[in-house]
This record gives sequence, structure tokens and C-alpha cells, in this order.
Amino acid sequence: MSDKKSIFICAGDPSADFPGKNLIEEIKRCDSNIDIFGLGGPIMQEAGLSSLADYKKLAVLGFWEIIPQVFFFRKLLKQAVIKIENSNPMAVILIDYPGFNLRLARRIKHLGIPIIYYISPQVWAWGKKRLAQIKYLVDLMLVIFPFEEEFYRRHQIPVKFVGHPIIDRYQDFPDAETCRDKLKIESGKKLIALLPGSRIQEVKRMLPVMIESAKRLSHYESHPEFIVAGVDNVPRSIYDNIISGSEIRMIIGQTPEIINAADLVITSSGTATVEIAYFGTPMVVIYKTGVLTFRIAKWLISLDSIAMVNIIAGRKIVPELIQDDASVANITREAISFLSDNEKYNRTVKDLNAVQIKLGEGDSGRRTVEAINEIISIC
Repeated sequence: MSDKKSIFICAGDPSADFPGKNLIEEIKRCDSNIDIFGLGGPIMQEAGLSSLADYKKLAVLGFWEIIPQVFFFRKLLKQAVIKIENSNPMAVILIDYPGFNLRLARRIKHLGIPIIYYISPQVWAWGKKRLAQIKYLVDLMLVIFPFEEEFYRRHQIPVKFVGHPIIDRYQDFPDAETCRDKLKIESGKKLIALLPGSRIQEVKRMLPVMIESAKRLSHYESHPEFIVAGVDNVPRSIYDNIISGSEIRMIIGQTPEIINAADLVITSSGTATVEIAYFGTPMVVIYKTGVLTFRIAKWLISLDSIAMVNIIAGRKIVPELIQDDASVANITREAISFLSDNEKYNRTVKDLNAVQIKLGEGDSGRRTVEAINEIISIC
């Protein structure tokens, strides 16, 4: 068993990479000698995380879709438990990723190591049966949406709202015109951004219908330009195979610039909707998943909306097109309604700005470490 001070952090989703990096940097600022190990993406690793696995294998979506990798995850879980037992870290910090993280928490609870959950699983939407587990397993829940704090307090689970890391990420970001210049968008030209998600399964399911919708919208009177916002953990060949035959551009690694430059975004549901809301860009939210996964989710989910931006707002401020409703005809219709109705467009921008205010005042990394410091002594 190691005597060196260490912290285990587990973040399996690409969207957790920046908040995880923020957290690691703040921990290192307090004490540069603390070892950080666990699971995380490339920018967490650049910040000082020693990762146990290739992060590209971690981003699996859905109930049915995880089955082919079940043995990989079992092996990884066992490896993580052994590493924690041998290293005896000061704390285990779990970031979202509940399917894996709650199993890990169960396996290590008996060790007596403080378990801190940063970025809550969406138990308020479809995992309320997990509340009892969380209450037993987790010593502190750190949430990034204000409504989550009230939810956990109501269920007597120790919780603190630390603000959304997106505020820190984009506080000094270039303005829309600078982003348009960088992307070489013609002056006066409408730009529609296509965000098919950060996982391979999402891109395969959502990009084809986005491309077909873009082909129809290209004939609209303003003849808008389109850019697919790609991510580096999805192989370029997957995008190329779907986009092939169209004149639509695809750019990897510049999603924030594309969102900020865009007049409208057609996006998959997920973390991206909050990012788009931050920039105040109207959006059409779509989502498609496997038939079995959809049926299970429909049975479990207890919300009227699935888009986080609508959940934060407390009402539907942007359209959601789910499963069969995410058709070319419906996407095209919703997009044109934004492009042709200035009153609706401006009202949506105002609603999105109100959502941004609810995300906190920034400095979430520092607030997170301050909350953790009440459980273990870092600083």
C-alpha cells in the first residue's frame, strides 16, 4: 500500500474531459505533489492524470450497445479496484458516467475512502431507483445545475452547487465575427452548424439525417452554408463516408468556434445543448438511438423534455425531435421556422441568455476543490 498522497478520478465520457482537467489543475495548484490517476481523456492526461485505459474505448452509449464491450468494462472495473486498493488514495472522485462509476463505488465502499461525485448522473430524469445507492455510497455530491442541488437536498444527500465549468471555458472566447472570419464564412451568409454528437454511435445515427436536412435547406432562399462540427475521438472516415457526395464542410476540433459563428445549430441532445445555450445560438435538438435502447429509456424517463437546455429553463424553449420524429421533413421545418421568423429567433436568444445566467458565475474548478477540501485536506 502506497504512502504517497494520491487521488483517483474516473471520467469516462468525452464531455467530462474539460471539467476533469479543470479539477486536476486546481488540485495541483493546492498541492503539486498529489498523484492523480484513474480514467479520463487527453486534456485530463495533459493536466497530470495517469489513465488506466484508452479513453476512446470508454464512450459507449445505450443499454444494448454496451453488450459487445461488457468484458472490457468488467476487466477495467477489476483493474480500477485493485489500483485503488494498492494506492489507498485520499479520495475517489467520480465524474458522471454512472453505469461504471456506481459499480466502482460499490466495490470500494468497504475501504473507507471518501467517495465524491462531481457532475451528477441524471437520476432526477430516469434513475431515481439509484438514489438509495447514491445516498449509501457517496459522501458528497457536487452538482453543476442549480435545480440539482434542491433535488438532492430534498432526498437528504450531502450536496453543493459549484457552477457549470462551461462558464470558465468560454469566458474570454472570441466574439462571433472573429469566429466567422476564422472559419472563412462569407459576410452576410447564414451559417447552420451540424453537431451529431461526440460518440461513434451518435454520429452514425444522427449525421445522415442532418446531412439530408442540410441538402433540403441549401435550397432555402438564403442558401445557408453548413459545417459539421467533428470531434477527434470519432475516426474521420466515419464522417467522410456519411458526408461523401455533398459539398458540406467538416471541421474537427473547432466546435465552440462553429457554434459561436452559427446562426442556427442542428444538434444531438446532450451536453452540447448547454454549450450552444452559452453562446445564445438558437437550435433544433434531435436524438436517435437503437430501438431497444429507446424503448427502455421511454419506460424509465420521467421528464417532458430530454434536452438539458429545456430542463434548465423549466419549459421547451427549443424544439426537440426524438427518434422517428427526427425526420428530414421535421428538421427542415423547424430550421426554416427560425430562419424565417425574426420574432421567434430573438425570443429564443433571450431565453437562452436566461439559461446561461443559471449556470453560475464561473471559477467552478476552485469552488469544486474548496468543497472537496471540506472532506479531505488538499490545501
